[in-house]
Amino acid sequence: MIFILASALLLAGLAAGHISVISPCPRYSSIGTNCPVLPAGQSLDTDMDTPISSVPLNLHQPLCKHTVPWPKPAATWKAGESVTIKFDPDSVIHSGGNMEFSISYDGGITFAVIYQMLRYAFLNGKPSGETNAAQVLEYTFTLPNDLPNSNSAVFAWTWLPASADREFYMNCADVAITGSSSNSYTAKE
Repeated sequence: MIFILASALLLAGLAAGHISVISPCPRYSSIGTNCPVLPAGQSLDTDMDTPISSVPLNLHQPLCKHTVPWPKPAATWKAGESVTIKFDPDSVIHSGGNMEFSISYDGGITFAVIYQMLRYAFLNGKPSGETNAAQVLEYTFTLPNDLPNSNSAVFAWTWLPASADREFYMNCADVAITGSSSNSYTAKE
């Protein structure tokens, strides 16, 4: 009986998702907030929190899991202003790790970093041991002043967890950028 109960608890823990952005709404998210209408012929993705490394090996797989953008941006941001990225509260965080927010102006082929959180993503500091409980599920940061205007920029969140099997996570959201007179943005790729 104890073995069955322990097995059930273990499986319940494994069944819980890892983590996913919910705002701005990632492409085809089934749990995102304020999501645009799905593009014709597409369906909701119920595995937004699955690591990229768990899909079949395909050397030509795009970084963004879904390549057809939303029909309209999931969010409109103004260069130089603060934005807040929100994550699913029903998440497993593998003791933090490194994450980045980045932006693409070529449909998700190349990305430039706009914010980094190193080592302790989703935590308030160094954990005392391994943990899967998120302490931070929202990140607010200021967008660079020189992000060019675009109605079709791709925002990306990437994460390498601290205590998991070499997993790589990525969600992409279509955003509009306004309020800039810049023609280009250069940052760490």
